[in-house]
Amino acid sequence: MSEHVTCGHIVESLSEYVEGTLDEALCVDLERHMNECHDCKVVVDTLRRTIELYHRTAPDVDVPADVRMRLYTCLNLEDYIKKE
Repeated sequence: MSEHVTCGHIVESLSEYVEGTLDEALCVDLERHMNECHDCKVVVDTLRRTIELYHRTAPDVDVPADVRMRLYTCLNLEDYIKKE
């Protein structure tokens, strides 16, 4: 990416960045942008904190297989359905 990173780039790459799956070079560019853009830093920090709080407080819920299958199908995520 190395050109001028915009707030839009942050939004487009937010999930991968927070999950740690974004390409390292892109991470460097995004971090450089966040050092200069307070709004983007707040967005990323808020998402991280929200995920952290969710993991700390959310009960373990076993979603029935048929419900999971319907959800994945609605979201076009059939590739994530484990073949049994």
